[in-house]
Amino acid sequence: MTANKTLLLLPGDGIGPEVMAQAKRVLNWLQSSGRANFTITEDLVGGASIDANGVPVTDATVAKAKEVDAVLFGSVGGPKWDKVPYEIRPEAGLLRLRQELQVFANLRPAKVFDALAEASSLKPELVRGLDIMIVRECIGGIYFGEPRGIETLPDGTQRGINTEVYTTPEILRVGRVAFDLARKRQGRVCSVEKANVMEAGLLWRQVMTKLQAEEYPDVQLSHMYADNCAMQLAKNPKQFDVIVTGNLFGDILSDLAAMLTGSLGLLPSATLGAKDASGRRPGFYEPIHGSAPDIAGKGVANPLAQILSLALLLRYSFDMEDSAAAIEAAVERVLAKAGRTPDIAVPGRPVISTTEMGDALIAELEAI
Repeated sequence: MTANKTLLLLPGDGIGPEVMAQAKRVLNWLQSSGRANFTITEDLVGGASIDANGVPVTDATVAKAKEVDAVLFGSVGGPKWDKVPYEIRPEAGLLRLRQELQVFANLRPAKVFDALAEASSLKPELVRGLDIMIVRECIGGIYFGEPRGIETLPDGTQRGINTEVYTTPEILRVGRVAFDLARKRQGRVCSVEKANVMEAGLLWRQVMTKLQAEEYPDVQLSHMYADNCAMQLAKNPKQFDVIVTGNLFGDILSDLAAMLTGSLGLLPSATLGAKDASGRRPGFYEPIHGSAPDIAGKGVANPLAQILSLALLLRYSFDMEDSAAAIEAAVERVLAKAGRTPDIAVPGRPVISTTEMGDALIAELEAI
C-alpha cells in the first residue's frame, strides 16, 4: 500500500454531488483493494457554499485546499444563483481556488475512445485514435489582467474593460509543462496565440521560441494563430499532439476539442502548480462538463469524466500510474460492452443510470 495521501473533495452544485459519489466509490475500491491509503475530507463550494455561508468559497475551505496533497472538484453554478452579485457568483469560488493554489497549467486531454468514434460530430476517420493534450494557462491573461471593470463615461454611456497581459515568467512556466508533456508523448508542441494583432501574443511567441531552442531542442515546436487553430481542430485534429496557449484561447479551443470526442461527459482535466523544494506540486482536478442543472437530481449524469479526473489526480499528484491506467482501461472496457448513460446512448445498448455506470466500472476494475 502506498503512503497516506490527503485529498479534499469539493462536489459543488448540480450534478457535481452525483458524479462525485461515483468517484468516491472508486477511491473506496482503491483502499479496500490495498492499492492506496487516503485521508479524505469534503467541503462546500459554489452555489452550495453561497447558500450555507454567503460566499462561493470560505477562507477555511481555501486553507484546507492548501493543506492537502490534491483537490478533486465537481462543478459549480446554476440558474438558482444567476442573480447573486457578480463578485460572489458560484464561479468566483473556482477562480479563487485556482489563484490561491497557484495552479497555472490546465491540462485538458481530448481522447477519442474507440467505442465512441461514431459519436463525434466529425467523420469517424477524422477522430478515431485522436489523442490531444491542450495545456491552457489559467491564472493569468485577460481573465485576471488589470485594469478591468465597467466604467461610466462622461456622456453617460458605459465601457467594459478587460486587459490581456502576460509576463515572461508566466509564459515560461506553462511552456515548460507543455514541453515536458510532449517529451512523454509524440514530441510535438503547437503554441497558439494572436501575435499578428496582440502584443501579448507576440511576447508569447518570442518566449516560447527561445524556451524551445534553449531547453527543449528535442521537441518540435510550431506556432499557429488561435483562429486558424480552431479551424484546424475541426478540419484535421490528429495533426496536433500538445497545444499550449493562454487563458482565453485555451478556454475556447479546449471546449472545441472536447466536442470532437463525442461527449463532454467523458473529459477530465488537471490543473497543476509549480513544484516546491520537496517535489510536491499543487493539483486541482475537475471534469469539464459543468453542473448541468437541467439533469441534476435525475440520476442520469455520466460520472466517467469525474472518475477520469480522479485518474489524472492519481497520475500527476500521487504518482500512482498503475492505478490511473487501471481506471482508464476500465472506462474503455465499460464503453465497449456496458450500457450507456443518456448522453452517449446508442441503439441496441441499454440506457443506464449514474449509479449503474458506477457499478459497471467497479466490476471492470475488479476484473482487471
